[in-house]
Amino acid sequence: MTDGARKGLRGPGIASALATQAGRRNWDDPSRLKTIWPIDHTCGHHADRDLSDRPADRRAGFAEWLARQECTDCWRASNEGDEQDKAAWLKAKCAEEQTASEAWSEQYRMPPLEGTERAVPWGVRCRHQILTNAYTALVTEGTTSEADWAEIEENARTVTRAGWWIDQRSSEPEDLTALLRAATGADRPTENPFF
Repeated sequence: MTDGARKGLRGPGIASALATQAGRRNWDDPSRLKTIWPIDHTCGHHADRDLSDRPADRRAGFAEWLARQECTDCWRASNEGDEQDKAAWLKAKCAEEQTASEAWSEQYRMPPLEGTERAVPWGVRCRHQILTNAYTALVTEGTTSEADWAEIEENARTVTRAGWWIDQRSSEPEDLTALLRAATGADRPTENPFF
């Protein structure tokens, strides 16, 4: 390669970059990039947001996202009642599940559970969910016969400790038979309550 060709490779860009190594050029200076972004929120409020804590190449996208949201004050005001609404909904849902579980227990002659005042209703709901899920998986969708299920159901009636049902709430339906066999005497009542 000739000297002339080498000079052409250098060009003015490389020469000026070498000449300005001590300081950056204006267009290449990160401090010149926009950090304060004007945001017009969907609620109609305007805010100037400092986005300097975000990488420079992500500020524009984040500013666009902010513009599609309510401002912080409006968001807080609209979500303030959500916690109360959520708590009321949850309480109503639990009451509905409890009523359904108690009706199911009565329909299928399940004995009352033993435990603390708080554990018994929870255990009733867990027992209902465990046994209905197991019936669906083993009988309806599986190969277990109704006669075999009647035996499983009879074994389930012998476990009356609410805590046992609570402990099994995340077990697999296929494991129910083995879990019922593994239940200890503490999980089952005795014939004589004074024994």
